[in-house]
Amino acid sequence: MYFLFEDSPRKNLKIVWASNWELGALVRKVLFALALTLAMPTLPAFAADLPVKAPANIAAVTNWTGFYIGIEGGADWGRFSQTNTISGVSLGFFDQKGGLIGGTAGYNWQTGNWIFGLETDLSWTDLSGTQACGPTLNFICTTEMRSFGTLRGRLGTTVLDNVMLYVTGGLAYGDIRATRNVSATISDNWRAGWTLGGGGEMMLLPNWSVKLEYLYATFPGTATTYLVTSTGTPVAAVERDVQIVRIGLNWHL
Repeated sequence: MYFLFEDSPRKNLKIVWASNWELGALVRKVLFALALTLAMPTLPAFAADLPVKAPANIAAVTNWTGFYIGIEGGADWGRFSQTNTISGVSLGFFDQKGGLIGGTAGYNWQTGNWIFGLETDLSWTDLSGTQACGPTLNFICTTEMRSFGTLRGRLGTTVLDNVMLYVTGGLAYGDIRATRNVSATISDNWRAGWTLGGGGEMMLLPNWSVKLEYLYATFPGTATTYLVTSTGTPVAAVERDVQIVRIGLNWHL
């Protein structure tokens, strides 16, 4: 707008013209805003009609049902004791530690988020411990488990489509050996016990999964008995509180 200080009809026309131009601009802005407002309700429907491109990668739904086989390995530790069966003398429990590696096989049934399974495994292990023994504690007595296996049920649930958490329990069995380093036989016996535990398993590819598992196992009663040949004394060995942490790789058939 021009500000005029002279009283001139022609210059007053200039004032009127400038005011009308600004008023016209304001009117155009109002009309544009009104048109945009009226058009807004129709925009979602128009957008809905546009083609939508599907995501490039859609994860397939994991199905856990079926047979599987695999390998597994890890660490184990436990406790043992040896008792003179004639005198009843025992020096108490001593620690064992070792590692294990083996194979597994099983079958899963899935219904909804719940997974029921049956699994068996057999592993070589060197779970071993020693103690000073004999009347003057000048001998070395050893108890070791050389093989470990289970037959267990599993109950799991999916926390993600490809991740399962489970509890497990059932039969445990092991090859347990005991002896003394001087004047003694070597006694080797398979012993049955029980096991409980749990873990998690993740499907990485359509037919491959990895798992992390913990098991507790124990073997009630006497595991095996060897003989001190110099005195004819039977010595009973027991195996207790075996704990296992292992990882596994499974192939689903």
